[in-house]
Parts: sequence; C-alpha cells; structure tokens
Amino acid sequence: MLNIAQKRSPIGHQIHVHIPEGATPKDGPSAGITIFVAMVSLLRKQPVRDDVAMTGEITLRGKVLPVGGIKEKVLAAVEAGIKTIILPEANKADFESLPVSIKNAIQKERVEIKFISEMKDVLDLVFLFKQE
Repeated sequence: MLNIAQKRSPIGHQIHVHIPEGATPKDGPSAGITIFVAMVSLLRKQPVRDDVAMTGEITLRGKVLPVGGIKEKVLAAVEAGIKTIILPEANKADFESLPVSIKNAIQKERVEIKFISEMKDVLDLVFLFKQE
C-alpha cells in the first residue's frame, strides 16, 4: 500500500506508533490521517501538497472513522485558502448539513471536498507527484 522501497526509507519498514488514551478530550484522534500522511511523506521522501486539509480517525486496519467539529474544520480550511478538504465518508451527513453560508464559501473559493473510507484513498490525493 505504501510503496516505500527499503533503500528509500530512512528507518526501514517496521514502525509502530502508539498514542495512548488520556489526552485532553477532543485532542488527537482527528489527526490520525494527518499523522499517517506525515509519516508516509517522511518514509517516501515525498512532499505533500500545501493546499490540502484533512481530518479523520484511523483504525489499525486502515479504516477512516468519523470525527466531530466538521463545521469548524471546514470553515477554518476555507478561510485558510485550502483547495482540497479530505473528510471521512462517515461524516458526509455532517457536511451536507452545513449552513448555506459555508457551502457558498466552498463553492465561491472552488474548494474540492473528498470523502474517504480507507487510508489507501488519501495517498493519491495528497502528494505533489506520483511515486515511481
């Protein structure tokens, strides 16, 4: 899935990241796909686009789970000039229920919304160039 050649990886293939429960409520889980993308970027030595925002909790099997605060996250991304927002598929109903003013801002700024249900889907959306 990651397409990381052993010779390109600065630390090999064996990685385990454990972020224990106990953080301040609302901190952490939403950054799951973002942390994953950052790690893949490091291992592939491949830069990530700077016009993409993403949120989503992930499972050990690569499923993307819903998160809270979609309205606030989408609004912040639009205001920051983000052009692609990646959200969990399970949050589609939350997105659809956004106020018209936010939907109008998304349309005006030509922001693309992508919904994903598995981590493998995010990799094609975030990198500046395709991996050989």
